[in-house]
Order: sequence, then structure tokens, then C-alpha cells
Amino acid sequence: MKTLVTASALLWCSVAFANSCPAEMKAIDAKLGTNPSLSMSDMEKVKSLRAEGEKMHKEGKHDESMKALGDAKRLLGL
Repeated sequence: MKTLVTASALLWCSVAFANSCPAEMKAIDAKLGTNPSLSMSDMEKVKSLRAEGEKMHKEGKHDESMKALGDAKRLLGL
């Protein structure tokens, strides 16, 4: 029984974590829509990290996705 409860909890956590990737992408897109004052190189890096995060999310690599999206958000000051 403990194994079943533990497995269920882990599954729920991974699903919840996976579902936060789109919210992170949405926040990045919203900030990009305000034309933030970034250097050209930082803007390119943000867009690249955002695209990488989406790609990783679609591949089921949510840890890598969240890292890339987090890096993009930091550059944007989010």
C-alpha cells in the first residue's frame, strides 16, 4: 500500500511539474510582448532559450525545459 501511495504521489508531482512549462512559456511570451529593453544578444538568447524550453517540453524533458525557461526568465528580469 505504501508503494502505491508513493508511486501515485510521484506521478502527480511529475504531471504538475510538466504542466508548469506552458505557464513559464506564457510568462516569457507576455514579457516579450512588452518589448523589454534588452541588448540584441540578450534578446536572441532569451528567444533561443524559450524555443529550447518548448522543444524539451514536447520531448518530455521537463527538468531541462524548466532550466532553459528559468534562464530566459532571469534574463528578462522575471
